[in-house]
Amino acid sequence: MPIVCLGLSHHTAPVDVRERHAFPASRMAETLIALRDYPTVREAAMLSTCGRLEIYAEIDDYEAGVTQLKAFLMNFRHGATGYDLESYLYTLLGREAIEHLFRVSTGLDSMLIGEAEILGQVKDAYIQAHHAKALGTNLHRLFREALNAGKAARSQTRIGDESTSIATAAVEMAKLRLGTLDGKSVVVIGAGTMGRTVVKRLRSEGAHDLIVTNRTKARAQELIDEVGFGEAIELPGLTDAIANADIVITSTGASHFILTPENVAEAMKVRSRHAARQIPPDQITGTENFRPLFIIDIAVPRDADPQIAEIPYVMLVDIDGLRIVVDEKLELRREAIPHVEEIVAEFVERFGHWYRSRLAIPVISSLTKKAEALRTEEIAHLFARCPELSDREKMLIAGTSMKIVSKLLHSVITKIREKAIANHAEAISYARILDELFELQLADAIAELVPHPLSQGTSEKAF
Repeated sequence: MPIVCLGLSHHTAPVDVRERHAFPASRMAETLIALRDYPTVREAAMLSTCGRLEIYAEIDDYEAGVTQLKAFLMNFRHGATGYDLESYLYTLLGREAIEHLFRVSTGLDSMLIGEAEILGQVKDAYIQAHHAKALGTNLHRLFREALNAGKAARSQTRIGDESTSIATAAVEMAKLRLGTLDGKSVVVIGAGTMGRTVVKRLRSEGAHDLIVTNRTKARAQELIDEVGFGEAIELPGLTDAIANADIVITSTGASHFILTPENVAEAMKVRSRHAARQIPPDQITGTENFRPLFIIDIAVPRDADPQIAEIPYVMLVDIDGLRIVVDEKLELRREAIPHVEEIVAEFVERFGHWYRSRLAIPVISSLTKKAEALRTEEIAHLFARCPELSDREKMLIAGTSMKIVSKLLHSVITKIREKAIANHAEAISYARILDELFELQLADAIAELVPHPLSQGTSEKAF
């Protein structure tokens, strides 16, 4: 039963593909339940962020399982895509899948190295899968270890220095294009985690006028109250707000475009009329909306229709366009990469030891249960034949019998544990011998732990 990771990310797929396969948090539970209905999927969790969609699963059969996971991505919620999805997908097996999740959780695989949000997103994926009852023992342990690896990387290295995230990169991009944010008017669409980070950074950068709008005005007002400046408005007032803005940063979870060519063009017309009123009539040229509007879309799925970029004086950057603004700020993080790689390697090895040792669990459990059952039965027979024994004598006899069984099994238990970690194939042979000698009835349990033919001879890859 190999652990696999099937996914696409900013490394393999552009934003227009990633947004087609984004799963909103509100539907993650039903998504995981649907995924578990596939016959080869034993356990599953999904990590869906602006930069990636990944399914982690333990499956009964590698080839059939991966085929079913791909079918799930093609069929659940999305339908026909109009492109070859497989060209954007990657599939990782065993050790590669485990190492990949640890690299993700430590920020090594992020669009922005060491970004602050990813560890929380991995935690959310774990919680969602737990609530959907999609986790079993193996993925539960895997995600707990991934979270521990991420925390270790941030506490022991400088991978999280120079507080740069997708949200703060958006503000940096605005500064790069406009020079300064002093006195600028900004509209922030969305009051979630990204929006909150953007607003806090804007205040520290000296933004002058701030408007926050959200699906619910109350949520926007909470953010305004928290930072102590700005105005919250209803979404229907968005066009007028854009007309007076220098910068729009949008990060909602909507499944449709919030900013369209129609409402942005209308805002630019209002902007032009406002500009014309400030110019003497004899100097009006008809192109008075020359003050540019800079829109930064950090949502996936995107909030801004790409056709907006064709409107005069409007500049549009989506999340994939933010990478260029943070390179110079990530030198400290890059210096931390070798140390983080060491942390990842340690956690991979630790998880590998635990994962391989699973073989010993049913053998040890069955062996000790059978030994204890025989000991208890024989002690009961002895006590029945010797009714004259005192309670103290019975206690001493029972205690001695337990010590004998424990000492007799100790070397067997130790060896099977060591073999399970060191050599999976030999451990299976040991387990089969013990099963035959002691009649432990472990054939089915051992069969589940036999590597799939794909991974025979490649135990390092498949654990």
